Amino acid sequence: MTTLVRDAMSTVVLTIGPAHTLRQAARLMSARRVGAAVVLDPDAGGVGILTERDILNAVGAGQDPDREPAHLHTTTDVVFAAPGWTLDDAARAMTHGGFRHLIVLDDREPVGVVSVRDIVRCWSSAREGAPVAAPAGAVAV
Repeated sequence: MTTLVRDAMSTVVLTIGPAHTLRQAARLMSARRVGAAVVLDPDAGGVGILTERDILNAVGAGQDPDREPAHLHTTTDVVFAAPGWTLDDAARAMTHGGFRHLIVLDDREPVGVVSVRDIVRCWSSAREGAPVAAPAGAVAV
């Protein structure tokens, strides 16, 4: 049986606005135990993603997380996944693009995020013959 993105993705998605500071984004991501936030910016064309690595790179470069807005560090040239993609499709897109998260769109709306961790969990469970369901308390991204 082929596992689909809809079976592996987190459906509780952390969304932030472009004016959130990196510290605000980091606090929200930490509180929700997620590695990425979907940035909704209608003025800049819609949906982007801010990852923990984006924040780490900004802080490592000496930028002030209390002053740096999320939109300056958001990836807007995003590769989106569809709920009906296979996990192989998602893994291939991640490998090709060099990212660890894909925003899942259905009818142009974000409905989830699938991460490398989600894919590994599903593949590992499938190898062990265990159910593929997300662990209790799993949250977005």
